Amino acid sequence: MTGERQAGEHRAGETPVRPARAPWRASVLTLYPEMFPGPMGASLAGDALSRGLWSLEARNIRDHGLGRHKAVDDTPFGGGPGMVLRADVLAAAIDAAAPADDPRPRLLMSPRGRPLTQKRVHALVEGPGVIMVCGRFEGVDERVIAGRGLEEVSIGDYILSGGEMAALTILDACVRLIPGVMGAFTSAGEESFENGLLEYPHYTRPRIWEEHEVPEVLMSGDHGRIERWRRQQALAITRARRPDLLPQDD
Repeated sequence: MTGERQAGEHRAGETPVRPARAPWRASVLTLYPEMFPGPMGASLAGDALSRGLWSLEARNIRDHGLGRHKAVDDTPFGGGPGMVLRADVLAAAIDAAAPADDPRPRLLMSPRGRPLTQKRVHALVEGPGVIMVCGRFEGVDERVIAGRGLEEVSIGDYILSGGEMAALTILDACVRLIPGVMGAFTSAGEESFENGLLEYPHYTRPRIWEEHEVPEVLMSGDHGRIERWRRQQALAITRARRPDLLPQDD
């Protein structure tokens, strides 16, 4: 024996070393690639980006536009206001960004999509990454949604000028959960939506501010009492503000 060990081997009593996780990959298709990384290049997300925990490429849909002016849209069949992103142009952009065997889900930012949830965010983070399509104008040709298997996702019941801000929101929700991004990852489990409830109130110094005092229970040092109080507060806030999150009685 040479004393050398093959990759993955370990001596008795040692903790096996897990293989390094591949960087979480995000590809964004947009008419405005200069909007990225935007805020995702700052704070914890930006630090994680520079450390290679995740990667981001912003691809210009107009690179696949038609003619001298790189046209990407046209008037809608059947009439109506606005313009529609062409199926052939958008499909070409998607195909260039992700071959058919790319396992990443293909998300289309859309107000008619299924609302984004923390459960869906966790599922996205557990995968290899995402491909995100940012629409503009009145929308995209319906045929490319089916033809390229796009999953429509909404971040709320309101309309934005385009999908870029929605894409940044989803990226932020995902990247912060990538292992190694947050300094105190255990705190994520106590945040709103992680346990089906909105988050409990937080307090810090000073103990008394403008005649308002920190609740006594938080100063007690009794971790059992504190945990029960936080649970009660989370339930009360959820019941008042988001009763739809609570189980419904038959």
